[in-house]
Amino acid sequence: MIFSLSWMGLSIWFSLPWYSDLADQIGGIYAYFLITMIAIVPGFMNAFVFISLLLDKRPPVIADQRYIPVTILIAAYNEVNSIEDTLASLMKQEYPEKIKIIVISDGSIDGTVDKVRSIAANNSNIELIYLQHNGGKASALNHGLSHATTDIVITIDADGYVFKDGIRNLVGRYLSDPSDTKAVAGEILIRNSRENWITKAQEWDYFLGIASVKRIQSLFQGTLVAQGAFSLYDRKVLLELGGWPEMVGEDIVLTWKMLNRGYRIGHAEDALVFTDCPNTLKKFVKQRQRWSRGLIEAFKENPLLLFRLRLTTLYVWWNTMFPLMDIAYTFGFIPGLILACFGIYWIVGPMTLFLLPMAASLNWLMYIRGKKMFESEHLHIRTNWFGFIFYVFAYGLILQPACVYGYFSEFFNLKKSWGTK
Repeated sequence: MIFSLSWMGLSIWFSLPWYSDLADQIGGIYAYFLITMIAIVPGFMNAFVFISLLLDKRPPVIADQRYIPVTILIAAYNEVNSIEDTLASLMKQEYPEKIKIIVISDGSIDGTVDKVRSIAANNSNIELIYLQHNGGKASALNHGLSHATTDIVITIDADGYVFKDGIRNLVGRYLSDPSDTKAVAGEILIRNSRENWITKAQEWDYFLGIASVKRIQSLFQGTLVAQGAFSLYDRKVLLELGGWPEMVGEDIVLTWKMLNRGYRIGHAEDALVFTDCPNTLKKFVKQRQRWSRGLIEAFKENPLLLFRLRLTTLYVWWNTMFPLMDIAYTFGFIPGLILACFGIYWIVGPMTLFLLPMAASLNWLMYIRGKKMFESEHLHIRTNWFGFIFYVFAYGLILQPACVYGYFSEFFNLKKSWGTK
């Protein structure tokens, strides 16, 4: 914190002429908002992330512990092309205890039900719940929860392929973490990253950005999202909280309810699931719109979490900045980038290039952390230079406006639909 605040103070001092010059052009309030949300606040966050990654030493999983049976819930809506691979990955798990798999078909009409039934006929550990009408992901998971009897349940997306020791590593982290840990988020990686430019960029988003954020949040005793794509939950706590709320961001709202009750959320960086990310621009925008709406839902449902005295509260406050930063980026930085192309350097200019070495250092540190985890799992990082360049230099041009679209969708209460991501 001392380092990050010092960096922010230096940034403000260095930016004083910029504040003055921009205020002359567009007015003081707008200038101060843009510079603060485009440069100052993100700089503070990046400095905090950098130092935290340097200091983080994750405690190892306790080796000689007694594993316990688990129930896996898979909410499926028209997943006939992927559900077989998902179930196959679960049946190959190196887990010493029983794994019960419950597939909830949420009104599927594409053959998902027949596919699951044919697989379940040869495996007594697979159970199918057939819901005739589509009720949404939260409703489907709650139907599955009512059939679970084990102390812990794990949720997996219907197109997720769990690495061979994924369940063991996820449960191992839960059993090794402090006793107030009631959920553990797994590590989501991209399976279809070779399809096109948008999937190639998302591979780096998950491997570098999302993974590092979860690692650091766990370091400060509370990962903020135990994502539905691959996470473990204490069944009794789920029942205590009424299961998954029927909202577009059911996983983040549920996680914040747990944090609000004083529970801790962990992160297992070596519990890997490979999933299909959106492969079109339209699907990507809709996904990030849902995520942004989920963030606003979480604040609306758990406003008092901002005032709990715990380390995680810092990151909750950070989330209040994301809508403001995304708005500033969309309506300030992107227009500034266009102006710079015509030699008007109000917001973006030659000085912006001085940030590249610092951005490179942060991404390199994130990469080293991820590479070390991959090596421990005997995996290698595939070459993806185009995706990395696009991720660093152009990804935000799509991401931030998509997030702003989500915030306004929730603000104006536009129609919601459930997705598997």
